[in-house]
Amino acid sequence: MTKIEAIIQPSRLDAVKDALTELGAEGMTISDVRGHGRQKGHTEHYRGREYTVDLLPKIKLELVLPDERVEGAVNAILKAAGTGKIGDGKIFLFKVEEAIRIRNQERGPLAL
Repeated sequence: MTKIEAIIQPSRLDAVKDALTELGAEGMTISDVRGHGRQKGHTEHYRGREYTVDLLPKIKLELVLPDERVEGAVNAILKAAGTGKIGDGKIFLFKVEEAIRIRNQERGPLAL
């Protein structure tokens, strides 16, 4: 099993979620997060004052899939989230040793 963490633009959430749902990804966790990568934020003006916005709003999407479905999910995220512009986000993959469903103690892929 592999955990996929994807940091994406908020405007791309619906497209990514739809793409993953089409692949049969049943469970995912979505969080509002703030951060920056290479773009380091930007400067804005408000009421005549200049200020720096260095933590930009992003969406963090997390899901755990059987290993044979990971590559398809990664490709779906790349296609749905990519705009070709700086700030599109990143995808991180982690190996998961065990998953346990609390309700009935199912383990492994059955718990997903």
